[in-house]
Amino acid sequence: MNESRPAVSPVRVAVVQFDPQAGVAHTPHNLDRSLELAGQAMRGGADLIVLPELANTGYSFQNRQEAFAHAEAVPAGPSVQAWIKFAQEHRIYLAAGVAECDGVQLFDTAVLVGPDGFIGKYRKAHLWNEEKLWFTPGNQGFPVFDTPIGRIGLMICWDIWFPEVPRLLSQQGADIICSLNNWVWTPPPLFDETGKCMASYLTITAAHVNNVFIAAANRIGSDRGERFLGCSLIAGTNGWPLSKVASPVDEAVLFADIDLASARSAPIWNSLNDLPRDRRIDLYDGMLGYTRHPGLPR
Repeated sequence: MNESRPAVSPVRVAVVQFDPQAGVAHTPHNLDRSLELAGQAMRGGADLIVLPELANTGYSFQNRQEAFAHAEAVPAGPSVQAWIKFAQEHRIYLAAGVAECDGVQLFDTAVLVGPDGFIGKYRKAHLWNEEKLWFTPGNQGFPVFDTPIGRIGLMICWDIWFPEVPRLLSQQGADIICSLNNWVWTPPPLFDETGKCMASYLTITAAHVNNVFIAAANRIGSDRGERFLGCSLIAGTNGWPLSKVASPVDEAVLFADIDLASARSAPIWNSLNDLPRDRRIDLYDGMLGYTRHPGLPR
């Protein structure tokens, strides 16, 4: 944070990287472990904690019936209620991934909870591989939630490959984007010489070109033969990681101290260039249907 002036919204952000396993017998352990690691983050001073995608269920469902068996209502389900209780007890904010059932539909969902309970949810818009066999694509757009610590957006995993998602969230005024992930192994090379995977660079780039903080929590390990990349990170408004990038294999809790509200002034690069103002909205916004947050400059 800038030491020359007081922070407007000082926040310690934590991302949690761990290894939830699929199978309904594993769900209680997954939930307990998510709360243990969230507790570690809370004791480290975190105000905002980000858990991975499908943090309570694991990832690799065998069929749609099993996906249903893992799913719960939002916010009434037991996992969401446990996260709400944790957030209320410790007066923190927490984003976590859950399989949501809504009637006969299933959604890959991120929930945001806080000291006053349930805040909101985002349903994953871009489904990866066999997710398309279990889940319905998200149908509620890309919401940004106003909270006392700042404006929080949510996205999930494969979304980061679509530059429209962080752009839409930032254009709606997000101060930070919580990115909940199960980044899987893809064709090699998986990592570069610095240990980063492609998703690391996509997160860094999205933060850089949108002048927004991104807290990306991924998982590790393998789940019924599917392997995961780790590499969780917290990117600053200039894109560069604010702490180390997590390893591909180890559980981790990463922290960064930031002034969330500083994202609102970060776009001023020099006296002539400012990314939001330099956008040629006369050429492409009409096609893309962006909605500008009323508090942002034109």
